[in-house]
Amino acid sequence: MAALLTISPFLAFLLFLLAILSSDSYNFTAHTQFSIREATIDDLQLAFQHNKLTSRQLVEFYLREIRRLNPILKGVLEVNPDALFHADKADQERKAKGAATALFSRSKLHGIPILVKDNIATKDKMNTTAGSFALLGSVVRRDAGVVRKLRKAGAIILGKATLSEWSYFRSDQAPAGWSARGGQGVNPYNLSVTPCSSSSGSAISVAANMVAVTLGTETDGSILCPSSWNSVVGIKPTVSLTSRAGVVPISPRQDTVGPICRTVADAVHVLDVIVGIDNNDNATIETSKYIPKAGYAQFLKRDGLKGKRIGIVRNPFFDFGNNTFLNQTFKQHFKTLRQEGAILVDHLEITNIEEILGNSSGEHTALVAEFKIFLNSYLKELVASPVRSLAEVIAFNNKNSKLEKVKEYGQGTFLKAESTKGIGDVEKAALLNLEKLAKNGFEKVMRKNKLDALVAAGGLATPYPLLPQVLATGGFPGIIVPAGYIDSVPFGVCFGGLRGSEPKLIEISYAFEQATKIRKSPSFKD
Repeated sequence: MAALLTISPFLAFLLFLLAILSSDSYNFTAHTQFSIREATIDDLQLAFQHNKLTSRQLVEFYLREIRRLNPILKGVLEVNPDALFHADKADQERKAKGAATALFSRSKLHGIPILVKDNIATKDKMNTTAGSFALLGSVVRRDAGVVRKLRKAGAIILGKATLSEWSYFRSDQAPAGWSARGGQGVNPYNLSVTPCSSSSGSAISVAANMVAVTLGTETDGSILCPSSWNSVVGIKPTVSLTSRAGVVPISPRQDTVGPICRTVADAVHVLDVIVGIDNNDNATIETSKYIPKAGYAQFLKRDGLKGKRIGIVRNPFFDFGNNTFLNQTFKQHFKTLRQEGAILVDHLEITNIEEILGNSSGEHTALVAEFKIFLNSYLKELVASPVRSLAEVIAFNNKNSKLEKVKEYGQGTFLKAESTKGIGDVEKAALLNLEKLAKNGFEKVMRKNKLDALVAAGGLATPYPLLPQVLATGGFPGIIVPAGYIDSVPFGVCFGGLRGSEPKLIEISYAFEQATKIRKSPSFKD
């Protein structure tokens, strides 16, 4: 489990409460009676269409919310100084073509602000640093592939979301959500618990209504875990369904880029924009065969659970012991799935689950070697950078130990990665074992039982993200949606499937979300 925060929760709560009470824009934007808070992409587009809202007003609202909330939550690392310029451009396009025409000719993201995680490159006035001072001032060659698609669709890049520094791969001693540049990210539902994993800032920001939608990245749990802990929806796509070009890497074998939003529909609208071929990431060419011609929004079906075969592995995914609340909660969720037409295949077993989740799987051995190779390649391709290799990053951290909190949090994973010498016999054996574990574990259970998805509890309901770890090593997709709260702390339910199974997962997760409608706004509790 990611480490709990050690901030001054009482003081934080008082300051936060003061910020809320002093706000004159808590319920409504200035100059309009349209409520932006909790508005979906469809809500916002409808407001544009009926002249109840402009993109400028929307951006101004989020900028005010960031100024008001971010000093405590620390979900936003940097704001795009040109965001209002791009908002005005979207408004001009809409005015010139008409709202309906502008939407049809671009996408549902036209004029919609989005935050992207700070390991995703933007060729603009913002930095791309993975939360580290070592990359401050570096210059990227081009927008990341997903950012290029967002801009083409008319989305407004509002800024960069904070993250666990270097996507939580510098050390396992730092708290989740911490980076030297961004500070300690805070869970808006409970200020004293973890926001979880590396895409924490993306989840914090969208949960607290500091932005409409966000992008995160995942190598092992980094979209699904923070989504669960912050009561939002995260889609971890099949690996290479979305381009990784321009993303600070850990391992292209496991890295993926996906949306973190407040609703399944919003996440799917973002997914529709960012998937597809990118010639700077050749793996997307083969994976594009999974993308439906009419896109993913067609699978937002209220009856999407009907006839779906969903597998349940009780141990370890629903091992709650004597916790009556969790046992009863998921008993009710299973009942809902059945009532909505799903066929639950219960008491399944993944025979190699202990090895998959254990230290002997070979995942860490493979990742540290891959990280050194691909990070060095990324750094060398930058137009300008204070550091050009992992070795230089380590040296920078040592030189700037106080700034980067090396004494407190170390850089043990970096040191282990730097000691590797490419993909040798040990690493090859680890990679073969990971492939075998995926094929003989998750994939075997899915195919043998003809499942559309496997379901698992997430967040506070489990000691650490179990199903996301299973999905990570095989490049499998997953979607997590809110499932409940324990003393204001959220937890989710995760649906995972085989490569390319996003259509089925969208049908399942959307139908479950619509049947339960569990998510509520943050409580900002101490």
